[in-house]
Formats: sequence, C-alpha cells, structure tokens
Amino acid sequence: MKRHVFVTGGAGYVGSLLVPTLLDTGYRVTAYDTCYFGDYAMPKGHPDFELIVDDIRNTPRLAAGFKGVDTVIHLACISNDPSFELDEGLSKTINYDCFEPMVVAAKQAGVKRFIYASSSSVYGVSNEPNVTEEHPLVPLTLYNKFKGMCEPELFRHQTPEFTCTTIRPATLCGYAPRTRLDLSVNILTNHAVNKGAITVFGGSQMRPNLHIADMVRCYELLLTIAKEKIAGQIFNCGFQNMSIADIALAVKRVVEQEFPEKAPIGIQTTPSNDNRSYHVNSDKITRLLGFRPKYNIEDAVRDLCKAFREGKLPDSLTDERYVNVRTLKSRKAA
Repeated sequence: MKRHVFVTGGAGYVGSLLVPTLLDTGYRVTAYDTCYFGDYAMPKGHPDFELIVDDIRNTPRLAAGFKGVDTVIHLACISNDPSFELDEGLSKTINYDCFEPMVVAAKQAGVKRFIYASSSSVYGVSNEPNVTEEHPLVPLTLYNKFKGMCEPELFRHQTPEFTCTTIRPATLCGYAPRTRLDLSVNILTNHAVNKGAITVFGGSQMRPNLHIADMVRCYELLLTIAKEKIAGQIFNCGFQNMSIADIALAVKRVVEQEFPEKAPIGIQTTPSNDNRSYHVNSDKITRLLGFRPKYNIEDAVRDLCKAFREGKLPDSLTDERYVNVRTLKSRKAA
C-alpha cells in the first residue's frame, strides 16, 4: 500500500514542486490549500493525487483529511513580512492560532510523522559568524515571531508514535510550477532579464539561500529517514550565505551569459529598512542526516532564465500571482 503524504500549502511555491516529485516517487499525495494563488500548478489528473481547497483554520475539515495519512508536511502560512502585515490579526490566526489544533488533529488521526516548515528568519539579526539551531530567536517581525512560536507547540506533542521535526529553511530560489518572484534571487533575476537592470536595496545584509529543488530533496529525506534521527529535532536547511550585493553580482553574471544581448546589466543600490542579516550554519543536517545541497544560486538563476526563455513565466513584471502581498491584497483574504 502506498504511503500517504498530506501537504498543507501544497499549491504554493514549494508545494508545486514537492507534490509532483512525491507522486513520481510513488507516494499518494493530498494537497490542502486555499488556492489564493490558483491551482494551475497542481497535477489534478493524477490517480494518486487529491486537492482539498479549504482553509487550515478549518480544523474539522483537516481532521477528516488526515485519516489514513502517514506524514503531514506543513507548509501553509501567510508567507513573508509584507503579506503578514496586511492584516496582522488575520495572519496570526493562520500562522499561529490554528497550528496546535492542527497538530492535535493529526496525532489523533493516527498520523505518524509531522514535519513543520519554520524559517531561518526567526534569527532576526545576528553578528555570530555561524548561526546554529541553538542560537537565540530574536525575531524582528511578527511573521518571524509566530514562525518560531509554533516550534514548541509542535514538540509538546512528540511521542514515540508521533514523530515531530522542524526545518528552518533559508530563503528559497529557483523555478517551480508556481514560482514566486518576490524572493531575493528570483526578484533580481526577473529584473535583470526583463528590465535589463537590477536595483539592490541595502546590499550588505547577509542572507542564507537554498535552491528549491534542494528543499524538496530535504523533505523527501525526512519522509524516509529513521524517526530516531529526527524526532524532536530542529534543523537549519541552507546552502550559500551571501550578501544581497553579491547575489546581485552573481545574477548579473549569469543573466549576461544566458542573454548576452542584454549586457551590460546595470546595478543600482538604494537604502533599505530591511536590516535582517544572519549567517546560518547548516552543518547539523549534514552531520546527523547526511543531507547536502546539490544546487547553488547560479543554478537557480539559470533555471529561471530557461523558464523565461520558454515562456513559462508570462507577464512576470505585472502579474500579481508571482507576488504574495499583491495577490493577497487583491483577494482581500479573510
């Protein structure tokens, strides 16, 4: 019998690549999503796939969906600071208030493993040369704060029969069926390709980055690895720590290689009020689980360039579906 994986936020950026990958691997997959950003990336014709269009605050609906599920991968949230700040009260109900009831419902339904996608942004600002999982959480925003506050809520329910683990992903980059173009590498690549110029806000801030394909590989590993290795554990998951200014230089270099007719691509620097800066250490996930990223920022930029060239990201400068805060504003999420 096929193992059944339940992905909240399955129609989102990560989910849109994770879901088909799991289906190809031989899992049965249920995606649970409000589909504020559409369901166009979902493999709706696949015999082992089910899409439930609903809100994660609807705990009874979630509980019904959890029956027969082996593992929950919880991705759903109001993602990023600008989106959260549109309605902080609403965002708290989605990102925090409904979290523990969801965990309890999963446990009561007989789910064996619960994987929570937190965020490396929970560290806020740090001058430490290597921020490990033991570093204090100093969130600068409510989005970061509630991401971190869910972690102990999950581990409170850890038992030998209910394996709980938390991943703190770096900032993701690269192409997926539902691509976000409001993340640093992706923003800069979009502007380089389609505007012929890059604007850098600040520049000195250090950010950890991870190719979205490696994020998916990480979740695949967490589905199969021995529960003793992950039970009650928190793992940073990142690869390259780079300043925004250096990311811009890498994007400029790759885009000029991929689209030589667009060279030279200019870089303009302006001040920024976003001072989040941290150098994340991801040695633990390598040491304990053997996970090593395969792809770098340059690979992500090349993948995006290929998608632009093939027309997979139409109207990338104007279509709101690529930018979370713009979509949520227009949808007036409630």
